[in-house]
Amino acid sequence: MRAPVLRSERLPFGDRLHIERFLFDNGLELLVLPDSSAKIISYNTWFRVGSRDEVTNKTGIAHLLEHMMFIATKNMAEGEFDKLIEHAGGESNAATWTDWTYYHENLPSSELPLAIKVEADRMQNLVLGKARVASEIEVVTSERRNAVDDDVEGRVAEVLYATAFGKTHPYGWPTIGWKSDILGYEAKDCASFYKTHYAPNRATIVIAGDVDPADVAKRIQKAYGAIPASKKVRAEMQPTKPRPTSEKTLRLPTPTEKIAMAWHAPRYADRDHAVALIIGQLLTGGRSARLFRELIHVKEFATEVRAGAVPFEHASLFDISASAREGVAIQKSREVIEKALAKISKVLVEKEELEKVKNRYELGFLSSLETVSGKAEQIGFSALVAHDPTHSFKRLEEVRSVTPEDVQRVSRAIFSGPCTTVLVMPSKSGKAARA
Repeated sequence: MRAPVLRSERLPFGDRLHIERFLFDNGLELLVLPDSSAKIISYNTWFRVGSRDEVTNKTGIAHLLEHMMFIATKNMAEGEFDKLIEHAGGESNAATWTDWTYYHENLPSSELPLAIKVEADRMQNLVLGKARVASEIEVVTSERRNAVDDDVEGRVAEVLYATAFGKTHPYGWPTIGWKSDILGYEAKDCASFYKTHYAPNRATIVIAGDVDPADVAKRIQKAYGAIPASKKVRAEMQPTKPRPTSEKTLRLPTPTEKIAMAWHAPRYADRDHAVALIIGQLLTGGRSARLFRELIHVKEFATEVRAGAVPFEHASLFDISASAREGVAIQKSREVIEKALAKISKVLVEKEELEKVKNRYELGFLSSLETVSGKAEQIGFSALVAHDPTHSFKRLEEVRSVTPEDVQRVSRAIFSGPCTTVLVMPSKSGKAARA
């Protein structure tokens, strides 16, 4: 008989903390961060499944399943999950994106057995009846209407990514799904997706807080050890090929003109993604950043501007968006953006300016680790997207090591490539229409 724990190891997490990593024989990975600073725990379950694991005509099903996970199991009646967590003095939530889906509970450390019990139950006993699925489809349809169909920024982002990646590439379709696909879901679709992806060998459990790792490992083995692994391996990601330069115009119910631009960029785990992150900070990271200062304060062409590299597991995007002031043509903002990109690609950034944005990043990162939930989220995200639970500290070192030459090199590589542009013009009728 095989030992329930195939492998365990200790990994450093910063200077003072460490992660105990356990791998069980059914493929389940457990990452425990002992932190006795408070009598609380954050219990995260990260599944290696997101919208990229869907297929055409069934987009958005990963997100729908996230909703279904809070309704009922064979052992918990509808609504019982939330009641149990709230009664224990905790809170829970979840999120789905391209590369992952994760669930978390923040609870008093004495309630660890409860978290293990309900999460092990949800991994294997979810109820996916026709009536419940139909009801949740209505909820998701309403969510899509509010977040995309009736939201200017949501529509722009959807068109930008679909154009930059192509609508048939997994990164090109929206995580919430295309509306026609959402309306076509059936309970059997959800059941098949759940059976394939919600399994121990597709999951990483992260527990941070006032716990003993050895005790946690024993409890996890008892609760999850009998759950069988999924027989299907995760499909390989399609290669991402930059698409030709393109421009689209949307006419939407907005009082001002807008622009969104995107270029292909390195994947999250690459060091050059850290450089791209710094480029985003140099452009729009704070009131003194180049585009923020020039567009909003000096020339007063825009009311908001943002830029940054998306943290995808595979090839990513660097995007820039701006909203013009009322009565000001967005073309003026576009000219300023293009001039700023040309400058950062040709002229070395001053070391003082570079150090300022590095410090800004470091402050934000360290602030995110002030709570056990922040630590658990950093560990889980790093484990799934960078395949290294300690990567967030490696990313900090990468940021610290960025040079002016790095900024120039990566800027040239990104901004010399094909650009996808989406322009937004106010619609005369007040209704959304595509030009």
